[in-house]
Formats: sequence, C-alpha cells, structure tokens
Amino acid sequence: MKLKTTLFGQIYAFRDVKDVLAKANEEKSGDMLAGIAARGNVERVAAKAVLADMTLRDLRENPVVPYEDDDVTRADQDAVDEDVYQKIQSLTVGEFREFLLAAQPEEIAAIRPGLTAEMVAGVAKLMSNMDLVYAAQKMHVEATCNTTIGRPGTLSARLQPNHATDNPEGIMASVMEGISYGVGDAVIGLNPAVDTMDSVADILKEFKEFMNKWQLPTQNCVLAHVTTQMKVLEKNLAPMDLMFQSLAGSEKASRAFGINVALMDEAYAIMKEKKSSTGPNFMYFETGQGSELSSDGHHGADQLVMEARCYAFAKRYHPFLVNTVVGFIGPEYLYDGRQMIRAGLEDHFMGKLTGIPMGCDVCYTNHMRADQNDLENLAMMLAMADCNYIMGIPGGDDVMLMYQTTSYHDVASLRRLTGKKPIREFAQRLQELGILDEEGHLTGLAGDPSIFFHVDHMMQGGKAV
Repeated sequence: MKLKTTLFGQIYAFRDVKDVLAKANEEKSGDMLAGIAARGNVERVAAKAVLADMTLRDLRENPVVPYEDDDVTRADQDAVDEDVYQKIQSLTVGEFREFLLAAQPEEIAAIRPGLTAEMVAGVAKLMSNMDLVYAAQKMHVEATCNTTIGRPGTLSARLQPNHATDNPEGIMASVMEGISYGVGDAVIGLNPAVDTMDSVADILKEFKEFMNKWQLPTQNCVLAHVTTQMKVLEKNLAPMDLMFQSLAGSEKASRAFGINVALMDEAYAIMKEKKSSTGPNFMYFETGQGSELSSDGHHGADQLVMEARCYAFAKRYHPFLVNTVVGFIGPEYLYDGRQMIRAGLEDHFMGKLTGIPMGCDVCYTNHMRADQNDLENLAMMLAMADCNYIMGIPGGDDVMLMYQTTSYHDVASLRRLTGKKPIREFAQRLQELGILDEEGHLTGLAGDPSIFFHVDHMMQGGKAV
C-alpha cells in the first residue's frame, strides 16, 4: 500500500490510511479545527490520488478506530457479508467510484453488504457534487413502519411541530397546519423541550389520537433521549410507532450522547416487543458531521469518515428513518453554505450506499455564513438525488431549537418541481380530505388548519362546512 505520491516535482507523504482519508476530504472547518485537514488544494489532490489507488481491502483492514477499542467499529466490521466482500476487496477506491457511476441500481444493491464505513466515506471523497447526486439517485432504499418510505416518485416530509414550552395547543396547531400543507407522511415527530416520561407520553398520545381521529396513515415519535422512551414503553404509558436517538461514529462520542451499542441493542429489543407500529422498521436516527469532534470522540479522523460510521451504526437496527442534521452544529464544523451543501450531498450519498433510508434536515444556524438560498440550493439537489425525506417546520424557523430549515411551503414547492408525491396512502387520505387534488397538488384548503375543527369535514368530500 503506497502512502505517498509526487505532484509538480514535490513528494507528498502521509502517515497512514487515516491521514490520507482526512487530507482527501473536501475543505471543512471542523477538520481544520482538529488540525487534520490538508494544508491546501495541492496536498488535498495528492491525498485523493493516493486514496484512489488504495484498495477496498486497505480501507477495511485499517479502520480509523481499532476494532478492539470501539463498539461502533465492531458493529460495522461484524456485519460485513464476507462472500460479497471477497468479490470487491481488490477494487481500488478509484475503480469503485467508476463502478458506482456506471452500475445499475441492482448491481449497487448487491455489493452493499460487503462494505464498511471507511469504504463508503473513501469513495465519497473522490466524487464531485454532481457525482454524489447522480449515484445517489440510483440507490432506492425502502422501509416500512405503518407506511413505506423511499418508493420511487415520492418525496416525504417529517412534520416537526416543535414548541418552546411543549404547550399541547401550540404543538397541535402546528400539526394541523402542517397536515394542511401535505406534510407529515414520514412522521409527526417533535423535539421535546422537556425530556420527562409524562411529557413524552402525553405528546405521543396527542399525536396518536389526532392520527386516529382523522385516519392519517403515518407514524408518531417524540425525539426524547432513548432511555426516556424506554421507560415510557416499559410502563406502557403511550403508543410509540418510532423510537428515536441521535447517533455518533465512535464509542467515545456515543458516551457523550449517553448511549452505546449495548444500550441501543436493549432499546431495539424493547421497542420490537412493545411498539404500536405494524411494520418491521421502527427506529429513527439523526446524525451530523462534526458531533464527534465536539465531544472529543473523533480519534483523529475526519468528520466525513466519522459520519459514515454513524450510518453503519444505524444500519444495525434496520431503521425506518435516518437523517443528517447537516448544518445544525454550526460554523466550527461547516463554516458556510458551500461546506453545508457539500456535506449534505455527501451524507445523503453515504447513507444510501450504506443501505439505510436516508433523509436530510436541510438547515443552518444563524451564526453560519449561510442563507436561505444556500438552503434551497441543497434542498433542490437532494430532491434530484431522490432523497427520502426532508423536514417541514412552520416558516422554516424552529422556535425551540433556534435554527433555520425547510418549511411546509418548501416541501410543496419541491414536490411540484420534481413531480414527486407523498407516500401513497397518506396522499390518498389527503385527497379524501380535500387537501390534495387528484394530481397530488395542494388545493385551496392548503394552509388552513381550521378544516380540522370541522368534525364533519372528512365526510363531506373535503368541503369545509
């Protein structure tokens, strides 16, 4: 395995595989903060040249965190299908890129079980933004909770009705408005301001009662810490369709989130036994480049590789939803709109290649050098890449988490631009309620939550009474 190359008469030598991967990454403020980034574009190109000649076997045999030291590494490595791996191990990373760009969807699906996170991250580093969109568009990953996400021709959305004080009336006002815009087919999911059993249970019950009353085929979720949700299940306090947890790419970083692989195994087992949903996929995970650096759990590896390891962790639990909250952590890790867009495309591609149903919270914090146009550019590119789902929030401004993301209106606009529709059963129900027409477009009732105050509305062909 060569760890050096010559460009313009200068030799560029790298310490190890981890160093090559870090310096081959596109410019990210987080890698610069960690002191592991390339010193300039020429060194970055040199690292990419070295990476392109490495084999997939080189990457598997050199995980960025040793197997014996890390439960995420063990989860990733132990899940590899050895028969598939044997068929692809001799490919160079450059050849792997060419394969992904030329292959048919079924050929890509066939090699997924033989991959590790370092392979997935490595090939992403050799791709342009258009490559990431083009390859991801060929990778469909479906999952079923109460409904099925990821089918071709769909663009789903999480209805995120966050409230600064978890006031039930305020939360449900946002839910009603979101449904009236065709948002919520992925999940009605709240980030709680108060992480207690009683509060989580009350909100879960509120969501489920609304879903049942209006016969809305979707999923409920409250994004509390996994241990809180486990207690709700153990005490049978509320129906729970999806169980949530934020994930990190190393055991040390996971510890900062209050989890490890053993705890998540336990949570998965409890949820499998006590869930209120009907399908085989009932876990929801969120990630984001830079979280391992913020918790000093990156082990000297770059943030893109650590993010890919999150997806390997998530895959262990056959999730229904996974999304990267791409610009949420701030400019220390993704400095501006350009870096945010690149990271969102990388993450979506890597999630799809890993084999999980991948979405994206297309977002930024107010102290980043990013704006609405950056957000919309990324959202449009992800829609082209067949991203499974995005967020829907009133006005695109989260009043509890205090960041900017996609609005109910953005979801509707992206569906019109791409011709995509919500999940089929959800769309059919909204047609019955008069919110969508037969073409799947919003009607004049869009944005009018008062329709849900008319008890007889759903029996009147969608006409307000």
